[in-house]
Amino acid sequence: MNTPRSVCILGAGPIRIGQACEFDYSGVQGVKALKEEGCRVILVNSNPATVMTDVRLADRTYVEPLNLATVTAVLEKERPEALIPTLGGQTALNLAVELEEAGVLDRLGIALLGASARSIELAEDREAFRLAMESAGLPVLPARTVRSIEEGLAAVEEIGLPVILRPSFTLGGWGGGTAATLEELKVQLRHGLEASPAHTVLVEASVLGWKEFELEVMRDGAGTFVVVCSIENLDPMGVHTGDSITVAPAQTLTDREYQRLRDAARGVLDAVGVATGGANVQFAVDPSDGRFAVIEMNPRVSRSSALASKATGFPIARLAAKVALGRRLDDLLNDITKTTPASFEPALDYVVVKIPRFAFEKFPGASSRLGTSMKAVGEVAAMGRSFEEALLKAVRSLEIGRDSLEAPPVLAALDDGALEARLGRPSPERLWELAEALRRGFGMETVRRLTGIDPWFLRRIGGLVAAEAALRARAG
Repeated sequence: MNTPRSVCILGAGPIRIGQACEFDYSGVQGVKALKEEGCRVILVNSNPATVMTDVRLADRTYVEPLNLATVTAVLEKERPEALIPTLGGQTALNLAVELEEAGVLDRLGIALLGASARSIELAEDREAFRLAMESAGLPVLPARTVRSIEEGLAAVEEIGLPVILRPSFTLGGWGGGTAATLEELKVQLRHGLEASPAHTVLVEASVLGWKEFELEVMRDGAGTFVVVCSIENLDPMGVHTGDSITVAPAQTLTDREYQRLRDAARGVLDAVGVATGGANVQFAVDPSDGRFAVIEMNPRVSRSSALASKATGFPIARLAAKVALGRRLDDLLNDITKTTPASFEPALDYVVVKIPRFAFEKFPGASSRLGTSMKAVGEVAAMGRSFEEALLKAVRSLEIGRDSLEAPPVLAALDDGALEARLGRPSPERLWELAEALRRGFGMETVRRLTGIDPWFLRRIGGLVAAEAALRARAG
């Protein structure tokens, strides 16, 4: 493949939940990488409050609305040879599909790099993705795509309740949710159908309580495939990964389970048709027997990609831009080591813990109960030689006036019954609720049953609670 002389990058637009400064981080990496390869870079991003739109970065920067008419006008004026939509989040992906369907890219002779329109549609259209997984022999959950409340009611007659609702082409799980009753189903479906640009919602069998994992992966045009990082959610399925405490690398997978997910992730990219670039694949794993199901994938760099880049030192967005141009991973030296090719997977001898940051005080009408639609407005991450060290570092980094797992006064004042009820409803206080329950002598099995959290994490949180008590006793 000949390297294009000019490339257009679409940004992510306004900062919002699920799509914030992570995409400025990725976009800046992408712009710099393309310029290193000798490309003239044209950038379109409606948000001037980003480093990406600094006039010293791209050769031409358009701070204009990210819509079909405006971007078409920019492309007609600049006539780039290629367009990369995989660095600007869901906004850029959806816009790339619009440009393709409108015939703009064909008319102007612009190549779509990093992900084809067909790959984007397969990954983001819930029904098409499910069918592609089934055709590839990959396990998925029983589900049906619906276009109306009536179709949704018919779907649950086959699938049964409870179900998880996943709107197509949305960001951060927006419009999604869980439904355990028909009335909840009607309310959630109405919201999901309105949120989806395609007005479709996947009604999927619930696996609440299964463990959730994510693999950040990359491949080049020669077929080299690497797993950059494995990420595990502390919360089980039912809480959006952006609202859950996450840990890298995954802590509770056996080697056999990890290798199965690794093979499945490559199979997902093959089935969707992602030829080059970065992507992430999410899995649910049954803690009782290790069987798994593919939940979804993003054929682009993502919010999790930014975390994985910082956790491993592997510059995902930077290398994704270069492999989109045709560069090979075995020829690209990792920017951290300067000697190791990017085809070598990072090996971590430390643990990274991410804790989401919420701001419900600014949204007094919003429910603080966590679910499949993301509500966090930010996050902190910390590194340590152990999970416990990284966790407490992250707690201090939240800047919410806490430096330990000691319960805040409101939580400490709850009786055991109220605390038990709260454990069954995920909230931003879940970490301190877990610690308080263990402090009061709730058994590990009781806490696991109420929360679905793996005993490995509960034992370590319990160890921190015990260490607090020992230090308190020693202090007199």
